[in-house]
Amino acid sequence: MELRNIAIIAHVDHGKTTLVDEMLKQSGNYRKNEKTVERAMDSNDLERERGITILAKATSVVWKGVRINVVDTPGHADFGGEVERILSMVDGVVLLVDAAEGPMPQTKFVTSKALAQGLRPIVVLNKVDKSDGEPDRALDECFDLFANLDATDEQLDFPTLYASGRSGWADEELDGPRKDLDALFDLIVAHVPAPAQAEHRDEPFRMLATTLGGDPYLGRILTGRVENGTLKAGTSIKAITQDGALIENFRVTKILAFRGLVQQPIDVAEAGDIVSIAGMSKSTVADTLCAIEVTEGIHAQPIDPPTISVTFGINDSPLAGRDGDKVQSRVIRARLMREAESNVAIRVTDTPGGDAFEVAGRGELQMGVLIENMRREGFELSISRPQVLFREENGERLEPIEEVTIDVDDEYSGAVIEKLAGRKGEVVEMRPAGVGKTRIIAHVPSRGLIGYHGEFLTDTRGTGVLNRVFHEWAPFKGAIPGRRSGVLISMEGGTSVAYALFNLEDRGRMFIGAQVQVYQGMIIGEHSRGNDLEVNPLKGKKLTNVRASGTDEAVRLTTPIRLSLEQAIAYVDTDELVEVTPKAIRLRKRHLDPHERKRESRKMSE
Repeated sequence: MELRNIAIIAHVDHGKTTLVDEMLKQSGNYRKNEKTVERAMDSNDLERERGITILAKATSVVWKGVRINVVDTPGHADFGGEVERILSMVDGVVLLVDAAEGPMPQTKFVTSKALAQGLRPIVVLNKVDKSDGEPDRALDECFDLFANLDATDEQLDFPTLYASGRSGWADEELDGPRKDLDALFDLIVAHVPAPAQAEHRDEPFRMLATTLGGDPYLGRILTGRVENGTLKAGTSIKAITQDGALIENFRVTKILAFRGLVQQPIDVAEAGDIVSIAGMSKSTVADTLCAIEVTEGIHAQPIDPPTISVTFGINDSPLAGRDGDKVQSRVIRARLMREAESNVAIRVTDTPGGDAFEVAGRGELQMGVLIENMRREGFELSISRPQVLFREENGERLEPIEEVTIDVDDEYSGAVIEKLAGRKGEVVEMRPAGVGKTRIIAHVPSRGLIGYHGEFLTDTRGTGVLNRVFHEWAPFKGAIPGRRSGVLISMEGGTSVAYALFNLEDRGRMFIGAQVQVYQGMIIGEHSRGNDLEVNPLKGKKLTNVRASGTDEAVRLTTPIRLSLEQAIAYVDTDELVEVTPKAIRLRKRHLDPHERKRESRKMSE
């Protein structure tokens, strides 16, 4: 059977997963009476809750006798490591662009990676049936984007389709029949070349591992595209590094191929097909799986380096071990090492002392997803504030700069620009983006964006849209002011009392309500002034035998602020930690004892 390997790439929320749903339905992967789910490719709980794709996943459809392997990729820059690896497995990409928004920062990021691989994209202008859709403008912007990214003449001559993934149609003309996705399937078969690897069927077997998975019955599973030869289940092969060094010899216990939404065992894997192999115990992503006689590894794409780091430590608070069952540092270390093995964009290093680990990655969202997954697995952790990673080049200190694209109502643009300036950002472009809206493009240090998203939503009354992508390394921009307000710290341990919290409300905004377990050194609220303040949330009302009208009424507390995991991580200062357990997210001081805190602050000021 003829083969085509494609990836679907796009900015966040431009409709990749929804389009794949329709492709599966219209290619006959479901029975007529079979119940289907929305966003079938987003199988992970977190992906369904957040409405984003985190892990790249493959599926396959058969169209007019041709098998099309389709890979759905994440849109967020934080998961760009997934996209970079996947592009080395495919021969073509379908670039989805929202007809209203046009190319966005992540469109630029994934397109640059695809063009660098020499792939010739198919551009699909999606959501053309939206009331604010401007497909002609979006198409012009796509041409400009390709030209700016130094696309070749062949790549600039890209075919275009107009589509609505949700309605399940794609046409060559904007005013076409709007019935089905036949035009898309036909264009993929005609435009995307068959895998060149198919010509190397008679050579010894070689395959580059691009994603790592696991199965409770099969163990370790590596997925990739077969570059040379064929492979039968039961064959003995080996794994080598890019330099040809032997990692291990093993017997292939199972070969799985993507057939619709499920992976099915097959007897023979052929050159050009995307398959998963089981049987190895040590080999991982970027290793070459090959026949015993092969001596050369396959070159793997270099991955962009991490830009931020977060310290994961054991939970040593007085409430440790009450919610989770995975609290030891060796268990945390094993889990982080497993993550770093399957996720090439993450790097884990031990810190002196062995109780904490520095995890470097692409962004706050990527870290938030990892921490959320770990807490659901029963881990208890203490998490530090994200720190930006710096580089030294020719004696100069460089820091990562991000390109931020903001769509905001005109009335809020002034407030946004003022905040960006305070965070050492430089506005490089500002133009109208539809009726009453402004698009602001700015270059801002990654340091300045930590914790900014929540502030941005407040400034724009929740109507603004902010997207960011790594731009370049640039000389250090100088100090950026941190959090302006101090915190309210509990001076005792016990259960919080409504009466005490009511009397503390004029001191600041609370993070906890009544009847909540607190401990000495735990942060229970935000102070209305710039300094930290120790308070007692356990102080009850003194009872007397004198009664007066109005004094015994029930106290009414203001609803406390509930910080999400990402908000909490961005909120804490360098001397604070986020305590994460399966049931709670608490803020605390790094040193719980007040005398120890004073000693540390004296040391820092010396």
